[in-house]
Amino acid sequence: MNYLDRNEFNFEPSQKVVDAIKNFDPKQLCFYTRIYDQGKKSVISVRLSEIYGVPEEQVLLAYGGEDILKNAIHYFLMVGDNRKILIPEFSWWYYNKVANECGGTYEMYPLHEQEDTFAYDVDEVIEYTNRVHPRMLLLASPNNPTGNGLTPDEIGRIMENIPSDTMVLIDEAYASFISTDTAYIAPLVEKYSNLIISRTLSKFYGLPGLRCGFGFIGKGHDQFLSWVNKYLGYNRFSEAVALAALDSDEHYRQVANDMEWGRQLYKKELGNLPGFKVYKSVANFILIKYPVEIKERLMEALKIQDYKIKFMGDPGLESCLRITLGRKEQTQVVCDTIKKCYLKVNSEK
Repeated sequence: MNYLDRNEFNFEPSQKVVDAIKNFDPKQLCFYTRIYDQGKKSVISVRLSEIYGVPEEQVLLAYGGEDILKNAIHYFLMVGDNRKILIPEFSWWYYNKVANECGGTYEMYPLHEQEDTFAYDVDEVIEYTNRVHPRMLLLASPNNPTGNGLTPDEIGRIMENIPSDTMVLIDEAYASFISTDTAYIAPLVEKYSNLIISRTLSKFYGLPGLRCGFGFIGKGHDQFLSWVNKYLGYNRFSEAVALAALDSDEHYRQVANDMEWGRQLYKKELGNLPGFKVYKSVANFILIKYPVEIKERLMEALKIQDYKIKFMGDPGLESCLRITLGRKEQTQVVCDTIKKCYLKVNSEK
């Protein structure tokens, strides 16, 4: 089965990752890591501190980016009386679920469709946050499923102009596919104590099955860190594989380049067909508006070829497909199948 419905990784892992798996000594699993004796969480947090220039004590580690999101939302919505979080419209349904789990309440603030993209209105986000004054503001950059993101300048403008007691949680799970810039992270977490940035090895580094997430938090959150950090360390096998992945940027950058080929193919082949709109994306997936009358035929045609894509059901996106950007041959099959189904349905009218 070709799974292009959940934004997984349809490419090969880097050779360094393969070697790390082959060469891992299972005897390491018989002992805890001893790095906590040095006051550190993990060899991964130490390496991430070096890469991103953020003090190790402000590096977060978790069981996937999902775990960072859940820990942060649960903790900050359960401390104090303010239990409201603002969540972007047309975003991952899981954010709402996590807020509900801990008795929090949420409001959806708008994302705006602009020609071939969706976008945050930064001034509107600032105004909305000041008016509602929530305990948390969630920003997804890039946003799933719309594929749009925020620039570092836009993030800085939001941080500078909202209440300092509103915790800002930025989900950057899908970062790095287009931009290689990470230099903005260290200054932001240095300046703003009310900021958490969540990342993962699941998307750009293609290791969702490893369940390894990481992030960064502003200063002054010792109680939260005590709550989320693991006293006896982390999975030593995951640490070895994660170190190899973090040292494989050249490999994963080539994968990202192949994904750009896919974006351009969908734009070229489908973008000018009546009823279609191919949205810009800076993530490892693409959102496409399509004529819903071809849905049943398309689902059947993809099923016959062992392909799965996501037919959106979210309010306002019911006429959209979200397609994971896979290998070139996978992208070609899906693109050709969509086009053939469209032409076939139209020939029968």
